[in-house]
This record gives sequence, C-alpha cells and structure tokens, in this order.
Amino acid sequence: MNELLNEIARKRILILDGAMGTMIQRYQLEEEDYRGDRFKDHPYSLKGDNDLLSITRPDIVKEIHRQYFEAGADIVETNTFSGTTIAQADYHLEDAVWDINFQSAKIAKEVADEMTAKEPHKPRFVAGAMGPTNRTCSLSPDVNDPGFRAVTFDELANAYHDQAKALIEGGSDILLVETIFDTLNAKAALFAIQTLFEEIGREYPVMISGTITDASGRTLSGQTTEAFLISVSHVNLFSVGLNCALGAKELRPYLQVLAKESPFLVSAYPNAGLPNEFGAYDETPDIMGEQIREFLDLGLVNILGGCCGTTPEHIKKIAEIAAEFKPRIVESELLMVDSQ
Repeated sequence: MNELLNEIARKRILILDGAMGTMIQRYQLEEEDYRGDRFKDHPYSLKGDNDLLSITRPDIVKEIHRQYFEAGADIVETNTFSGTTIAQADYHLEDAVWDINFQSAKIAKEVADEMTAKEPHKPRFVAGAMGPTNRTCSLSPDVNDPGFRAVTFDELANAYHDQAKALIEGGSDILLVETIFDTLNAKAALFAIQTLFEEIGREYPVMISGTITDASGRTLSGQTTEAFLISVSHVNLFSVGLNCALGAKELRPYLQVLAKESPFLVSAYPNAGLPNEFGAYDETPDIMGEQIREFLDLGLVNILGGCCGTTPEHIKKIAEIAAEFKPRIVESELLMVDSQ
C-alpha cells in the first residue's frame, strides 16, 4: 500500500474528502436515527454522536462517502473522529467502540472498492480517522489546579491502540491521526500505532495532521508549526499536514513552514473559511478553490482536501484545480535529482 500510494503521490496531488459532520447535518437527523434498534433502550441521549451512525444509519454514511469519491476524492476518512473509548464515554458507549470503528472502516472500504472497480485507473483508499479526543495530556482543564490532567498518556495510548486495530481489521488502508491540538496526545496515538504494527507484523501508511488554533500560529498546547513537525518526525510518516480551525487563506503561512521543512509528503485540508456569528461556514467552492490555488502556485502540498464546512462541491472544485498542478517535491526526490 505504501508503494502504491507513493507512486501515485509522485505523479499527482492526492485528493482527500471533505467534512463528514457538515454533510450529516443536511439530513436533519433525530434521536431515533442515532439509536436505531440496537440502542433504542440506551438510558442516555445519543443525538449528535455522529460516529454511531455507522451502526444505526450506515446508508447515510455510505452515501456521503460515495458523494466524495464521485467528486474526485482519492481518499475518504472513516466516520470515526470520536471513535475512542475516551470520547465515547460522553455517551456512555465505551462498549460500542470496536463496532463503531470496524463498521465505519468496512462501510468506507465497500464504497472504495465499488468505485475502484468502476474506474480501475483511479484506485480509491480509506483512511482510518483517529481524532484528538476531548481531553488533553499537556493541559489542565482546571484553572485552579494547573498540575491536574484529565487523562494519562497510557490511557490515551490504550484507547488509540484499540481504535487503530478495529480500523485496520475493518479494512482501512491508511491511519490518519488528525486535528491535533496537543502533540502529546498525538505521540500517544503514534506509540499505539507502532505497537500495533509490531504485534501484527505489518505496517500501514500513517498520516498526521495538526491544527493551528488562532493567529498566534501555535497549537492549543503552545507549539509552533516547526516544533510540531519536529515532535512527530521520529516516525516514518506517509504525510504530515494541517487541518481545521483556519480557512485556506489563514492556513497558508503555516503550511509554508511545513513545506519547507518536512521530509514527508505535506497535506492540507482547511475549513471553508472562518465560521460566522452563527457557527456556519460561508466560503463557496469557487472562493475556497481560488485560495487553495495559491498553495499550488507555491508548490506547498501533496495532498488536498477540506475540513469543517466543506462539501462534495468544494472537493470537486479543489480536485479540478489540483489537476492543473504538479505535487510538491519532497526532500528525497530533490536528492535523487541532484545525484543524477
């Protein structure tokens, strides 16, 4: 899988999908949709637990994946952003975590295989999405007790290990640790993934994507983009990148740092601009596409997609523009050119 993905990435820019949550909102789902038959007697509210829809409304999740593939995506992310025991504890659904991840990967893989069969010249891939969880290893949630931590490194690593294992067994081709606001959380995920690879005797491509939270140019835990890159570069990554929090225009200066320093492929999947006063995203596909064109003019990226507020329409426009450009040249390729 690594060889195939790298071969494609040398030839063209890979396209990632857009937002799952934004698309789910279009269906205006109610509590009953989230419960289905399996969780109809669950004593707590489940509305809003989008990952659960892979079990209770797989038809919707499949349809969303299919729309993104048809829009031009090479890679779709599984519906598992909150698919850890830590995140699912909010809904008292820790026991459902394995099924959430396995079924999410299975659903996405079925659609990927279907699309690949239709267009063998354009193979489709599934990235098992591993979100940051709702807890942080580096910061205290209690301003009166700065030494307190709501989660430990070991707890995170165990949760990520179980998630990664289910994602792979469900059919994921790639593991994507995304929306990283605390690099220590990401290190726990990477440790868990490496441990799993040793256990199963096989490695899968690993993508990692951090998030710059505001104009300070730092993650929530205080790291600059360069520091973030250094902190995760001990792992042989398929790609490193940035997503969420900012729109394409605001993301560009931090992406330039990654493009200059990263020995790996560089990915970017920004929001459709910054949220308005109602929390919605106003950038149209055309507006976002022109901003992303600047990434391409500067040769910054190898993988492009969209985060919050983006839709298949956004991904279609991004894919059309990306087709006009060559991917960023990585350091190893530059060395090969220099030696010839």
